[in-house]
Amino acid sequence: MRSAQITRNTLETQVSASLCLDGTGRSLLNTGVPFLDHMLDQVARHGMMDLEVQCKGDLHIDAHHSLEDVGITLGQAVHQALGDKKGLQRYGHALIPLDEALSRVVVDLSGRPGLFFDVSFSRARIGDFDVDLIYDFFQGLVNHAHLTLHVDNLKGRNAHHQAESIFKAFGRALRMAVTEDPRMAGVLPSTKGAL
Repeated sequence: MRSAQITRNTLETQVSASLCLDGTGRSLLNTGVPFLDHMLDQVARHGMMDLEVQCKGDLHIDAHHSLEDVGITLGQAVHQALGDKKGLQRYGHALIPLDEALSRVVVDLSGRPGLFFDVSFSRARIGDFDVDLIYDFFQGLVNHAHLTLHVDNLKGRNAHHQAESIFKAFGRALRMAVTEDPRMAGVLPSTKGAL
């Protein structure tokens, strides 16, 4: 089983994450940010990975540090769980609708962190949640998972639907990228010989 457990403690947050890439979609989430819990549940369920995340953050300031540090910790867990990356598909993509919203996410387990995020949310807040923090979450994740991520919301009127279609698409794209290809057993999916 490809899995990892990561703990990250700073003066702003205390985060622990447990990830199994070869799971069943089970999640246990308590980040202190209910909307983030809802989004991470989508990643676990649609990515068919088991995910546990606990976070105690300085929410009396705002949710920024919690979102960023959960992203960092989850990115570290993905990186550790992937191991040497031999035999993996490497690339993954998903085009996911949620009612009127449609999002495309493409993943490359390239070893090169890069986030390309083209999303215009229909409003700035979903309840009390600041949609700007979604970018910060993914930036932390890609930097520490060492992957390239393209996130495009192609259409959408409802910001909740836009966000949820993004996280569902991310789960599905990551699931595809981390899938083992028996034809690539023991082979690194790169002509450079390194990822």
